[in-house]
Amino acid sequence: MSYHNPVLLKESVDALAIKENGVYVDVTFGGGGHSREILKRLGKNGKLFAFDQDPDALANEIDDERFVLIQENFRFIARFLRFYRIKKVDGILADLGVSSHQFDEAERGFSTRFEGDLDMRMNQKSKISAKEVINNYSEEKLAEILFLYGELRNSRKIARTIVHERGIKKIETSFDLKEVLKEFLPKAKEHKILAQIFQAIRIEVNEELEVLKEFLQQVPNLLNDEGRLSVISYHSLEDRLVKRFIQTGLFQGEPEKDVFGNSNEPLMKVGKLIIPSKEEIKINNRARSAKLRIAALKK
Repeated sequence: MSYHNPVLLKESVDALAIKENGVYVDVTFGGGGHSREILKRLGKNGKLFAFDQDPDALANEIDDERFVLIQENFRFIARFLRFYRIKKVDGILADLGVSSHQFDEAERGFSTRFEGDLDMRMNQKSKISAKEVINNYSEEKLAEILFLYGELRNSRKIARTIVHERGIKKIETSFDLKEVLKEFLPKAKEHKILAQIFQAIRIEVNEELEVLKEFLQQVPNLLNDEGRLSVISYHSLEDRLVKRFIQTGLFQGEPEKDVFGNSNEPLMKVGKLIIPSKEEIKINNRARSAKLRIAALKK
């Protein structure tokens, strides 16, 4: 199985300021690249927990007594760490989005490049697949997710076309969907627009933004006093949520202030936004849109 180079590997693990005997969590295990780097820096009494809901990731499990792989969605991070009697950790790393492996497996339906079943489920046990979304959602609901998650201005026209075409013939594969939407895909922009459409459907299928919000809300209670959060995001919707939560502890609105004008945000940012070097982008094209944000508990 091909799991490509982890993005911003050194920078994201450096961000954790790893303590030799600390406890760390990699909430997006995938090919295990970030986890292996964390383990290299841990001493014999250190501990690393990793989360991944995709059964394919089990093939990459690391044989190390300091390592535990939990086959669950990281929205349940606190619950499953409690199962292992872990209340606080020294660092949490999240590499958001879809793994290269998932993009490269045609039958998973994530990629615009391959003919594959419209699936897009990161967890194969999930009930809703991309096929359900495309063939069963109302026109209004389709337009909403294409606008909110794909940031497509012509979301209503696209939704109307999908609903019309599925009434003639069920849309089963990624290429079926491309064919249905060809009028919206001018040659110069075909890849970009398709990527936005697929992104919108994928986010809906996997509840990605809700998962991210639930995860972030648990982080302040999980981190030790000097603990760190290291998050790599790949599109503006994710990055906006991460940035805003680090700044305010909220996803919308403004934090309340006391009579002295002080607010009570749980986290503070550490350093500046980090993006990949030109050299890394040349080696690993997936890195081109990556952004790394680092946070710690507010003192």
